[in-house]
Amino acid sequence: MKKMVSVVMTAILFAIPVTPAFALTNNDTVKEKAQELASKIVSDYGASGLQYAIMDHGSIVLSDSAGVYDKATKSPITKETMFGIGSVSKTYVSAATMMLADSNQVDIDQPLTTYIKDFKMADERYKEITPRMLMNHSSGIYGSHYGNSFLFDDNDTKNHDELLVKLQSERLKSNPGEFSVYCNDGFQLLEILVERVSGLSYSEFLETHISKPLQLTSTQTPRDSFDRDRLTKTYFPGIDQALPTENANLIGTGGIYSTAEEVSKFAEVLIGNRTDILSEKSAMAMQSHEYRKGVWVSEETNTINFGLGWDAVRLAPFSDYGITALFKGGDTYMYHAALTTLPEHDISIAVLSSGGSGIYNSIFASNILLEYIRAKGIIKEILPKKTFEPPLKVDMPSDLLAYSGLYGTVGKTVNLEIKNGEIDLPDLGFGSIPPQKYIYTGNGQFKNNDGNATISFDHPKNGATYLKLNAYTDTPGLGQTVAVTYEYQKLDSNPLNQSTKTIWEHRNEKNYYSLDEKITSMLYLSKSLLAKNISVDINHGYASGTKIVDENKAVNVIEIPTLNGRDAFDLNFYNKNHKEYLKIDGQSYISEDAIQPIYEGNDSFCIIPSGGQAIWYKIDDQSANRVMNVETPVSGGFAVYDADGIVVNFSKATSNHSVVLPEGGMIVFGGNEGDIFKINLMNK
Repeated sequence: MKKMVSVVMTAILFAIPVTPAFALTNNDTVKEKAQELASKIVSDYGASGLQYAIMDHGSIVLSDSAGVYDKATKSPITKETMFGIGSVSKTYVSAATMMLADSNQVDIDQPLTTYIKDFKMADERYKEITPRMLMNHSSGIYGSHYGNSFLFDDNDTKNHDELLVKLQSERLKSNPGEFSVYCNDGFQLLEILVERVSGLSYSEFLETHISKPLQLTSTQTPRDSFDRDRLTKTYFPGIDQALPTENANLIGTGGIYSTAEEVSKFAEVLIGNRTDILSEKSAMAMQSHEYRKGVWVSEETNTINFGLGWDAVRLAPFSDYGITALFKGGDTYMYHAALTTLPEHDISIAVLSSGGSGIYNSIFASNILLEYIRAKGIIKEILPKKTFEPPLKVDMPSDLLAYSGLYGTVGKTVNLEIKNGEIDLPDLGFGSIPPQKYIYTGNGQFKNNDGNATISFDHPKNGATYLKLNAYTDTPGLGQTVAVTYEYQKLDSNPLNQSTKTIWEHRNEKNYYSLDEKITSMLYLSKSLLAKNISVDINHGYASGTKIVDENKAVNVIEIPTLNGRDAFDLNFYNKNHKEYLKIDGQSYISEDAIQPIYEGNDSFCIIPSGGQAIWYKIDDQSANRVMNVETPVSGGFAVYDADGIVVNFSKATSNHSVVLPEGGMIVFGGNEGDIFKINLMNK
């Protein structure tokens, strides 16, 4: 099963450059280097517009941009142009929580149930979860409820309003506080906590306690009233026009809009310089090395080490210079952001973009910040990037053969065989390291042919066995990045009886399609975001990384710290009216076997059923290559995909209601209960 993170949020690798890619000369300026790198991201890495700002001791010392606000008019990005800041929003809700702690309204080490009375889960351990655990990602909650959260021109609070109800039927994947692994739901719960304790909506709290004191006029949420034309335009491959406004309605997790200058200004709060808003004590608490409290990869140079709300509180490469750097990255579907700050030097940089990736913004942030502090004399020189030699194979101790066997991560299992001191591994680092062979080089380590990726096997105090990756990667023209993570967890085989095997074998490689996603959802831009593909490892008793329990249920057993254990799920199958359905995170999906071809006659109707679930159709030989015209109700819409799952038309994005149906494709209609679509098929 494809993880949403691999489709949308690859920047969660938090990959930060070890060195800038450009050469330094005496005549180069920080501004010139920034513009050079920004232009590179726009020209080569998919960003349509990029905006950045550096704040030094409370003053903006650099503010600039690259690319365009609107491709059609080619109008430029300005410092007033707004962007979504994605998960950088997590630092705002963390600060809001700490502000309530400053006023003694919240104790971050008391149970969350103290403040959200109706927070319950189907796992008694939920009572141990505290606000601190939400901020440092150690709550044990599975991860993310993304359903109905990223919407076009729609600020519906459905996702926010249903979260507590959905959690009531879910369990934890680990003991609260046992280890930290990225968890979006924790910050949605913090948003609810802020609302319950303060008596204000979260948007009102931000406006009253953060925006007004800081005089932030461009920091808004989807629930606020502001000029949406200030948001830079966004684009999607295959759709020529600009998209409607993206609303990330999980505001505490990733829903704030802002500008680079205002994000840099907010950083003053986070590093303790605005004690009228947040106490210095709370700012320092947010910078604490929270990741060390549980199971974690060893203390190597890294870009992932959680604080409270921060992705990194000991960020490479700044740690190599003896400088404390804090980092938070963020990605929505269309917007990307990075905030890096050096609290000891009172310097911060924010980088926002439309298109591209948070990874590239992060590279930009560290590169330019390094150049800036070099120019100021804080560091004498920028360290050269790491270089690597092809590995030299040595004899492998026979006891390492015991590490062969079944391994899993969220979404998949693999059978790893160590033979003759070699091991073939699939892609690692969320795809940044391609599949390849690793050879034994001594000290329990295996390296790839380039020598830049090292894997080993680790046994932390929780008793699990993990495959650990330490990798440096180069992004051409941008810089070198480093990350150390646990990639896979060793699993026990799970033998199945024959009747259970037979049922699960039938599901292998089957797709199940989303029924509960609103038609305004941005997920309709790609069929892969709406489809769950089930991959069954029948010999070991697993399905898409989950452990099969019985004929209709499989549960998560992955407990991987850092990143690869994020967004876990269970699989629950059920039958209704002789059709098979799948439920994940409270959302229902229909089996591809239950989907019928669209009616081949000239005229037909599609009616959204009771409950408002979407209706899917296949495009067969009788309807392929014909023109479909649809009379669509205001609340309704439809999307058409080709045989590869690429969107051909999504009416809510294009306002186009006529499309040629592609061979082997699919159609989905969505809207409110009772919505009627009038469909006409005609030959070209």
